[in-house]
Amino acid sequence: MSQQAARAPQARKKYKMGKLERKNTLIAYSFLAPNFIGFAVFTLIPVVLSVIMSFTEWKGGALSSMQWVGGDNYASIFNTAKVGAKMAELGFFGGLDYFFTKVDLGIALKNTVFFTIVTVPLSLICAIALALVLNKAVKGAVAFRAILFFPYVASMVAICVCWNFMLMKNGPVNQILMSIGINFNKSWTADSTMAMWAIVLVSVWRNMGYYMVIYLAALQGVPRELYEAATVDGANKWQQFWSVTLPQLRPTTFFASIMLIIGCFKIYDTVAIMTNGGPGRATKMLVIYIYQEAFTNFRYGIASAISMVLLVIVLLVTIIQFSMESKYSNN
Repeated sequence: MSQQAARAPQARKKYKMGKLERKNTLIAYSFLAPNFIGFAVFTLIPVVLSVIMSFTEWKGGALSSMQWVGGDNYASIFNTAKVGAKMAELGFFGGLDYFFTKVDLGIALKNTVFFTIVTVPLSLICAIALALVLNKAVKGAVAFRAILFFPYVASMVAICVCWNFMLMKNGPVNQILMSIGINFNKSWTADSTMAMWAIVLVSVWRNMGYYMVIYLAALQGVPRELYEAATVDGANKWQQFWSVTLPQLRPTTFFASIMLIIGCFKIYDTVAIMTNGGPGRATKMLVIYIYQEAFTNFRYGIASAISMVLLVIVLLVTIIQFSMESKYSNN
């Protein structure tokens, strides 16, 4: 008992780092500090301020005072009074139809979701198809990889200006369509039906080269033994692709789909340059709506509330994707 009593004070002594350990710790913190400071200044603090501003009314500028309004901004963007009245009058589905066709937030949300649902699968399919073709020993494959990857690193302004020219009424795209018997003599970006498809076309064309490179790296990591075993079992090329290639590419597809969905919900530059949300409100996206409320109407509280709605939507979609991937991995 006396020995244990003597050891107790020693065990309670505060741990002291040695000189070398302190030096290594400071070096580690010095490497982490720039990234953490950049994250705090450009991400964490703006997000916190945006959350606070979403409950205030502020016109911007030093002469305008910031007033606390609680949840009025959220009630305003969801147009709860009118939607509630319409739901009572037309029923639940009638109220939803009113929200997605008359309310600015509903229109922007509908356009953004439609754009995401169309763009993400098309980008993944094109990227996988290109990767499968260029993964083989094709003459000039390296040059084709560079050409297809170039749009991702090129200036978005230059890309959109070129595509606006190509999609004009008498542009090359319409000329090609007319040569195969499709008579479409309108500018894509000026037509309320085709404007969204113009944005989708440019986005898929730009994204597929980047994700093609990612899929190429994943394809080169697929063990050849799996294909040899599938060939011995009598599987044809399609069966090998469906049963061997796709399952091996699942982690890459999971990563690519998350990045594409986040990118689609945050799309701004392509829409701003090509259509600016028009014609009418045909291509009005959530980020375009945020920009217009903040820097055109100078309603920073409303814009911050819409930003929080966008944040929650992206967060929920990401959580759902991670949960689905986790269930698949456990099975």
